[in-house]
Amino acid sequence: MRHTISVLVENKFGVLTRIAGMFSGRGFNIDTLNVGPALDSTTSRMTIVVRGDDAVLEQVTKQLNKLVDVIEIQDFREDEYVDRELLLLRVNVDSATRAEVMQICDIFRAKIIDVQHKNVSIEVTGNESKINKFLLLMENFGINDLTRTGKVALARKE
Repeated sequence: MRHTISVLVENKFGVLTRIAGMFSGRGFNIDTLNVGPALDSTTSRMTIVVRGDDAVLEQVTKQLNKLVDVIEIQDFREDEYVDRELLLLRVNVDSATRAEVMQICDIFRAKIIDVQHKNVSIEVTGNESKINKFLLLMENFGINDLTRTGKVALARKE
């Protein structure tokens, strides 16, 4: 099972290293990790996706709480949060396939951000399922290169 955890930390040198070290030292694997500034510039928000059962999640949470720079931990349960991921990819095209790639981009609300003679670069955002479906369709054209941000998540609150 995959768990999404949001960790608010102090925005200080070495915090990421300590948190990543805690995961590797305990044998926990991070599926995705995304870090960026939070609303308060003295803090950063880490969105971590970790694989394991509830016991693994409990252990991860306990270990994170022991770290001095950790301010708050949220374990996002299904339907309690919204999430997005960014994908940049370069796809091979020719005169016969360019229009089809553009049509698929329109359906997925993806943006073509660079056009070259033999390839196009595309930006697409969405949840993990949308990103994976888009990638599956693009494989037919030949994916030249890609990069993904990993998940970012925000709690749903009224």
